[in-house]
Amino acid sequence: MTKKVILITGSSGRIGKACVHRLADKYQVVGFDRKTTIHSKEMDHITMDISSDDSVHQAIAQVKERYGNQIESVIHLAAYYSFGDTHPELYDKITVQGTRRLLENLQPFQVGQFIFSSTLLVHAPCKLGQKINEDSPLEPKWDYPKSKVKTEEIISQKRGNIPAVIMRIAGCYDDECHSIPIAHNVQRIYEHEWEAHLYPGSVKHGNPFLHMSDMVDAIELAIQKRTQLPPELIVLIGEDKTASYQQLQEHISEILNHTDYHVFRVPKWIAKEGAKIQSHLPFVSDNFIQPWMIDLADDHYALDISRAKKTLGWSPKHFVLDQLPVMLSGLKTDPLAWYQTNELEPPYWLVKASEEAHLRR
Repeated sequence: MTKKVILITGSSGRIGKACVHRLADKYQVVGFDRKTTIHSKEMDHITMDISSDDSVHQAIAQVKERYGNQIESVIHLAAYYSFGDTHPELYDKITVQGTRRLLENLQPFQVGQFIFSSTLLVHAPCKLGQKINEDSPLEPKWDYPKSKVKTEEIISQKRGNIPAVIMRIAGCYDDECHSIPIAHNVQRIYEHEWEAHLYPGSVKHGNPFLHMSDMVDAIELAIQKRTQLPPELIVLIGEDKTASYQQLQEHISEILNHTDYHVFRVPKWIAKEGAKIQSHLPFVSDNFIQPWMIDLADDHYALDISRAKKTLGWSPKHFVLDQLPVMLSGLKTDPLAWYQTNELEPPYWLVKASEEAHLRR
């Protein structure tokens, strides 16, 4: 029996790879990505640059030539994402217009479903004790969520008869961490940096997270139940518990046996000046915190995921605080490898300690 076709854009990304691995046994997976070096045995790789009209057209033409015009589901993950502010135009070129290009080229096909990875950050933050649902007000505050709102609008305008599932997801992590905010928090605590003890917002506020396997569960369930879903579904996907900043920091400190952890609130203007200065110091390894992030430090998000439970039968199996010991186990056994896995610049003393340990073996 011929497998039904699943298209995955951004197939070399973390979520893309996880989806390929999960779905390859059941479906013929076609991975779209501009990286020509990715040739997984689990999928048929087609090179595509989503920022190019010609590239998208040629990639879709290859799909028709190889597999015909029937596609079970398109999982659209390709997007621009950066915590910096050097190339804001790429959000429109890649995320917004890239989605338009893709949908326009899919119109001649019989597509059973179009799944788009949006973000919970399209919503306005909520007060402590409240929860956000899919009908809560939209208030994207920086370029990344703003581009997702525009792309959601593009999907509504350009999907035609293709059913769409828009997943507004929380920040993903996995058993090795692979979460930029969590990894940088860990780095600051592990290296005993003074910044780990300062915060320009309420430490009782926080953001929900999402384990990678739970993310892929939601996508797989959406595919399985596609004929039961409405033509256009918006659904929040994230953990239904939100760890506060203080809880996250205290758990990390406890796991790392750092008993001296205390956090102090610092005025936003001081934090901004500190971030500006630090971003220009060549010898500072952790320049993650940008001045514009300071204004968002008080934002709090907590999710009502009842729609996901009802329509998809989905609920998370993990909670970030429970998973921290797993995430940090590699840091405790091989710190340098953990830094490399999470794309962090290790301090000199850690590199030297690793070299000395290697010589002793």
